[in-house]
Amino acid sequence: MVAKRQELLSYDCDGLTLERHCPPLAVLPETTDQVASVLRVCHKRGVPFVARGSGTGLSGGALVDQAALLVVTSRMRKVLEIDLENHRVTVQPGVINSWVTRAVAGEGFYYAPDPSSQVICSIGGNVAENSGGVHCLKYGVTSNHVLGLEVVLPDGTVTRLGNGLAEAAELDLRGAFIGSEGTLGIATAITLRLLRAPECVNVVLADFVTMAAAGEAVRSVTAAGLLPAGMEIMDNVTINAVDDFFGYDEYPRDAAAVLLIELDGQAAEVQASAERAETLCREAGARGLRRAEDPAECALLWKGRKSAFSAVGKITPTYYVQDGVVPRSSLPKVLSAIERLSQDHGLPVANVFHAGDGNLHPLILYSASDPDAEKKVKDLGAAILKECLSVGGSISGEHGIGADKRCYLDWMFTPDDLATMSLLRRAFDPQGRANPEKVFPTPRTCGESVRRKLLLKQENENLSSSVSLF
Repeated sequence: MVAKRQELLSYDCDGLTLERHCPPLAVLPETTDQVASVLRVCHKRGVPFVARGSGTGLSGGALVDQAALLVVTSRMRKVLEIDLENHRVTVQPGVINSWVTRAVAGEGFYYAPDPSSQVICSIGGNVAENSGGVHCLKYGVTSNHVLGLEVVLPDGTVTRLGNGLAEAAELDLRGAFIGSEGTLGIATAITLRLLRAPECVNVVLADFVTMAAAGEAVRSVTAAGLLPAGMEIMDNVTINAVDDFFGYDEYPRDAAAVLLIELDGQAAEVQASAERAETLCREAGARGLRRAEDPAECALLWKGRKSAFSAVGKITPTYYVQDGVVPRSSLPKVLSAIERLSQDHGLPVANVFHAGDGNLHPLILYSASDPDAEKKVKDLGAAILKECLSVGGSISGEHGIGADKRCYLDWMFTPDDLATMSLLRRAFDPQGRANPEKVFPTPRTCGESVRRKLLLKQENENLSSSVSLF
């Protein structure tokens, strides 16, 4: 199916709405054969293409910012096979994340990766970005749960990466594809690992008068050897936004921060771990503690965290979210720096993040009517990422690089690093037509710095050897 002209407006951005570009043409295939046919035509005619799932990405990865075909996989929504004997399920890329668990929950299984957007984000997009979620602290990100992929390469060739087993003897091209942000091809069938649902789940809610105390509680819990399924922090701005969103006070409005700790496993283990976590939070300065043991109560405590981005949208319909990562020990320092940078740039910031693995999600609130909004917001976002890097962190934990952070990638990696990554990309896509100019800095998108000139020179030198290398 080809999208009508007026329908193309719904594809002008992904979840990161700061930049908008309407694609010239979009197709909505429903099968692997249709995807392959489309890409063969693109290959024959030299047409670039961009893959798009549900459009919930937060790095501009599905943005069509030049003349390219948009390949939308949202109609590929079939659960192809459920294999409970081997704890796996195979789905098309348009299947919504939460549908996977819904399909197998009756048999006592679930799918662990759970982005906050899990009720609307698609598995194909999760694979492209290597998405995380609340439970990635204990269970890992998407790459830890993908056993095999059916992939259409940029020339229209259909191939398989991975053998459907947890371990394989060959080069891990499955792992290379996951998180490649649509630059290596399009996944059309994905085999996922299923886990048995835990016997018992408890959620501890602790509130603190300072963010530093909440950070200390996170450090104490992990240092004590506890391994929660998830640990999440929300600051005061987010707490009040969520309470306003719900229309009642689920979290204490005067708290500087609330910490959610989920513990799962055998009942006796969970009981002991929850008591230990409460003690550690109290010693770190927790003002109040609340524990949920009933599944409905646990879901209610998590509902606010899962709704945080939507709730902040009630304060202002326009915000910009970043995705830096820092060591847990550096959380207090970096959060203080974010507060200072927020004041320096004159833009409020709401903080909600995966505290257990140091994955920050600062939401920069701004007014779209401000003609200088884009520059102000991006300057503040870049300054926050520099703070993350200064303590040994990363510019992305799960949202990807996309168009948003491509000009920052050489802050983390040397020209040699980037040239090596480019060689892998060229092995899959020699003409550079798959999601062009995303992830890597280019002169057109980022300007001509000395380092990028060196990178381009090295890419040209290595291009001739790329075919023989792979």
